[in-house]
Amino acid sequence: MTRTYVLTVFDKSGGKLMDESFTAANDQEAKEVGTAKLSESGYNEHTHRCVSPEAKLVLFHR
Repeated sequence: MTRTYVLTVFDKSGGKLMDESFTAANDQEAKEVGTAKLSESGYNEHTHRCVSPEAKLVLFHR
């Protein structure tokens, strides 16, 4: 069963640079997919978060 996760990236003033949903089988896969998406977009060092359908933080950087 796939689950829907949300990856959000913020700029320094708190504005959203990315707000994207994607599916993954579990939290570990979501962390890997989220990290890959951040790398592809060049947002690794920006403030970001990835949350599960239950609003659990899977990935976070400030």
